[in-house]
Amino acid sequence: MTLIADTKAAGGNFTRRMWIAAIIVAALQTAVLGYMVGERAWGLRSGVEVLLKTAPVDPRDLLRGDYVTLNYDISRVPVSTLVDGPPKKGVNAPILSVRLKKQDDGYWGIVESSFAALDPKPDTVVLKSLPFVGYVFDGEPTDPSQAMIGVTYGIERYYVPEGQGRDIESARNDGRVAIAARISSDGAAHIRSLLLDGEPLYEEPLY
Repeated sequence: MTLIADTKAAGGNFTRRMWIAAIIVAALQTAVLGYMVGERAWGLRSGVEVLLKTAPVDPRDLLRGDYVTLNYDISRVPVSTLVDGPPKKGVNAPILSVRLKKQDDGYWGIVESSFAALDPKPDTVVLKSLPFVGYVFDGEPTDPSQAMIGVTYGIERYYVPEGQGRDIESARNDGRVAIAARISSDGAAHIRSLLLDGEPLYEEPLY
């Protein structure tokens, strides 16, 4: 009888521990999701809005049907804009800070970049790339002044209603699509709206 009782007690304790563990995991997942939503909402509400010109994407790129692949003029950063040279040795996943300024055509373009922090300056915003592995020039190696650094910013994909992506991607490759993004004070970018021929086609709520 004692053995049976001990076995039942052990089984009950194990079940309780499993329930507690499940509750803790669920709470952590909720907290992480809440943080992500809150961070995005803060970035959309408080960030500086910039208009970004999109660039064509290789037509061989697979269209998923429910999102548009986005490429930008600022996705290729001229090496000539670097103010502090290449990243320091030993940095495995460097982050490139890119200073943007509004151009005469209304779009924001690159005025300087650095693998170190860039101080705030009037009428500009600093956008940070995602970490990347390696340091590869996208350009002719015989002419370093014309070389480019390919970077991503975390805004290279925009979800749309299923089946509507093909027309938008076609318009993107024709130069008719632009993105209004908001850049938060920490350099993170969030898409505010997708514009077609200068008019908002999709807009993100400010929560």
